[in-house]
Amino acid sequence: MALTLDIARRELRLKSPFRIAGHVFDTSPIVTVTLSDGIHRGRGEASGVFFLHDDVDHMVATLETTAAHTKTVGSRADLREVLPPGGARNALDCALWDLEAKRAGTPVWKLAGLGPPRPLRTTFTIGADAPAAMAETAKSYIQAKSIKVKLTGDVDLDIARVEKIRAARPDVWLGVDGNQGFTRTGLEALLPALARLDVRLVEQPLARGHDAELEGIASPIPLAGDESIVSLDDVPGAVGRFDVINIKLDKCGGLTEGLMMAAEARRLGLGVMVGTMVGTSLATAPGFLLGQVTDLVDLDGPTFLTEDVSPSVVYDGGTVWAGPEVWGSPAAAPAT
Repeated sequence: MALTLDIARRELRLKSPFRIAGHVFDTSPIVTVTLSDGIHRGRGEASGVFFLHDDVDHMVATLETTAAHTKTVGSRADLREVLPPGGARNALDCALWDLEAKRAGTPVWKLAGLGPPRPLRTTFTIGADAPAAMAETAKSYIQAKSIKVKLTGDVDLDIARVEKIRAARPDVWLGVDGNQGFTRTGLEALLPALARLDVRLVEQPLARGHDAELEGIASPIPLAGDESIVSLDDVPGAVGRFDVINIKLDKCGGLTEGLMMAAEARRLGLGVMVGTMVGTSLATAPGFLLGQVTDLVDLDGPTFLTEDVSPSVVYDGGTVWAGPEVWGSPAAAPAT
């Protein structure tokens, strides 16, 4: 049966500006797709990947081309051959999973060979700011058991940021994210202080393409690759440079590839993390299923929005839960 593809774009407003190394975000543009066979509908959402210039215009253009040839969205396997990794493929891949769940009367977790989902402990992220302001944000995250801190590459300032946050929240698991902001020299200067402050993860310290400079660093803290690890093809290159890979569906092109990346990382002895761009619960729910097979979960995207979709994921006691009504189940209702 032929599929029809509906494409919608939307600008999500953030509660406050969000700063990482080299960027400040006030909004998060997204694309939502709906696939229909005339009886059932499947939905997917994508934000794209800003550092790969995969913006909304690019995603929509890709999706419109795909819509003109509906045979290219007939299966998830075909989709991986037709479209490159990125937001457009993510939105379509997740819509296909959702559509398949409704057609089969079976939830995505079962179709993917996973066990019944459970609530997942997630990190809550603090954008880069003055140390005292970041400490106040950490205090406001009352429910958080895990916090991730955005750093900018200014070593002295970054140490002060983490010191203030650790003093404010001595109880939490703490990770930091460099977002490509450091040099190797800066990283080596930073690591002893982070170890002293009981930081448990350092994410993407160096610029994408400079990963070889991580070889030989005796880091006391696990290093995670994010921007450097886009898709399945990048996973083998993480060995000897990173200890963990951060899988984001907008980078890799959907849940199908995300599950493949997790399996390959395990085979190679790497830890696995799932993250997300800033999007609604519709984008978070597929990542939640991937999170069922990862070591670390960073799925707080909807918490930055002034308004989420309904039904939505639930944050409670430092965990995230995506119920069957959100996405990927015969019971899932259209988001409003």
